[in-house]
Amino acid sequence: MGSLETIPRQTLVNGISLNEDLENGPFYIDGCDTITKLFLQRCKELGERTSHREKDYGIWLSYSWNDFHEHTRLIANGLAALGLQRGDVVSILSEDNKEWVYTDLAVQCMGAISSGVYTTDSAGQLSYLVTDSNSQFLFIENDEQLDKYLTVRDEMTCLKKVIVYDREGLHDYHDDQVMFLDELYDIGRVHLKKNPDLFEQEIARSKPTDLALLVYTSGTTGQPKGAMISQGNIMYSLSVGAITLPAYETDEQVCFLPLCHILERFISVLSPIASKSTVNFAESPETVFDNVQEVSPHIFTAVPRVWEKIYSRISIMMGDATPFGQFAFQQALAAGAARASYLRDEKPVPLYTALRYRFWDAVVLKNIRRMIGMDRLRRGTTGAAPISPDLLLWYQTIGIDLFEGYGMSETAGIISLNRYGHNKVGTVGRVVPGGKVRISDGNEIQYKAPNVFEGYWNKPAQTEDTMTTDGWLKTGDVGFLDNEGYLKITGRLKDIIITAGGKNITPAEIENKLKFSPYISDAVVIGDKKKFLSCLIMIDQENVEKFAQDRRVPFGDFASLCATPEVQELIGGVVEKVNEEFARVEQIKAFRLIDVLLTAEDDELTATMKLKRSFVEKKHKALIDTMYG
Repeated sequence: MGSLETIPRQTLVNGISLNEDLENGPFYIDGCDTITKLFLQRCKELGERTSHREKDYGIWLSYSWNDFHEHTRLIANGLAALGLQRGDVVSILSEDNKEWVYTDLAVQCMGAISSGVYTTDSAGQLSYLVTDSNSQFLFIENDEQLDKYLTVRDEMTCLKKVIVYDREGLHDYHDDQVMFLDELYDIGRVHLKKNPDLFEQEIARSKPTDLALLVYTSGTTGQPKGAMISQGNIMYSLSVGAITLPAYETDEQVCFLPLCHILERFISVLSPIASKSTVNFAESPETVFDNVQEVSPHIFTAVPRVWEKIYSRISIMMGDATPFGQFAFQQALAAGAARASYLRDEKPVPLYTALRYRFWDAVVLKNIRRMIGMDRLRRGTTGAAPISPDLLLWYQTIGIDLFEGYGMSETAGIISLNRYGHNKVGTVGRVVPGGKVRISDGNEIQYKAPNVFEGYWNKPAQTEDTMTTDGWLKTGDVGFLDNEGYLKITGRLKDIIITAGGKNITPAEIENKLKFSPYISDAVVIGDKKKFLSCLIMIDQENVEKFAQDRRVPFGDFASLCATPEVQELIGGVVEKVNEEFARVEQIKAFRLIDVLLTAEDDELTATMKLKRSFVEKKHKALIDTMYG
């Protein structure tokens, strides 16, 4: 905590004290200039208030801020006893849980650097990330992830110790290199008795310039790079987040995206410390829809794939409703769309339109929101990948405010946001306070703000390549600022298709239109140096299987489902309908279905379920060639 002389002028925003000037640091939240100081302050302030909830044997259990503080302090002391030094890197390989967060904060509180590893990464990728970061300790969730480590343990000579969270299936396991979390807690208790003030002293030493996180990029163009995020980067992002899309201490939220991704790290680890909100950990990504129904959160953040899945489920369900049910749903959508059009234009809603919406909301829409666990939702956000504007409009229609934002690992998660009263569908909002965006001659979006990262870990040449000579971050995204200052992203610089006829096409808008169909999970438009555009399409397994079963179309497995004439005709109809919205040169002339189910373990998908264009084109080259033969 700084002295009164060093803290810049403060202003109160939604109950939190923030810098008045958001262009110049250091950035203070309630008098603290690092997340670790703020964490300690919150724990002392909130005590027995619930900070986290987690399910155990089907029951939601609550954990207080005192629990948060105690477990974090024990992990920190245990690591100190094992030799952790300020500036060391610690890696975490686990699904989302409270121990992930305890470890993350414990590492930062000791002045070390926390680095997350996706559970879907291979053993080889784990070895690369641990070795590249020179991690001194590795935290592992369970026996499955331990097996991954054991496969490549000889390659990771930098590690001093491996700590496993869950003993299940490992009760008789003994290894000098491996210990369990409860053993680390015991070591921490002994160390704490001998050094009762060490934890608080190390937190007091923290500075905005300290490195806090290593966030590795997805590695779609070569090996992943570790983006170095400082304490100051975090505090700026939290400050502008509190202004643009605030969370409140009464808010409940659900955590289910990988915590090593900057979006979920910001939403479910860092932001709740600033806002004092409560985080509920989903049991797994597969149970997230059930968990959202149980929690009924006020805040829910997801990638477009999840929002698309919710939409497709409701669409298919309404298709199975009675004729009267379908009629009522269509009337409710019409009433919702009429109201939403006035709200989007920031105009008062006429009395008749408001009353009509209120009726259909009470009869239909409110029940739909309750059914998907969003009856209390105040703030839905989407990011990490482009989303169809049609989908955003649909959510507005059923009474859910869904805000699209934009950020990168290299900007501590945030560049621009739509917000209450200023939610322009089809854009990613206005740049955050204190930040600046400019468009280069090649239409690349470039950004300058106090949350721009410190560079890539041990990669000065790549750091230099991603910055302009005058200090702006090159995002690699193509877009423009409209006349109201909203940022519109049209695609990735490296994804621009130049056809054989010399036409430049950004495929993202076409792909998003295709993905709005409940029958299409993802799409990759092909056409670079080709005479026409084609497309590889991943169908939505659940919805297309139901389509086939309802029509008694025989199929044996996923590949045979994709091959049926009825499914080919179904997807062909979607492609034809989307083509009507584009100029001839932008229309899809041929398509093929990817007939294998993909998971995040496959090279084609990132952990946040985005298709990696380069991998898809390489792996399915033979399939693509059939469209141009």
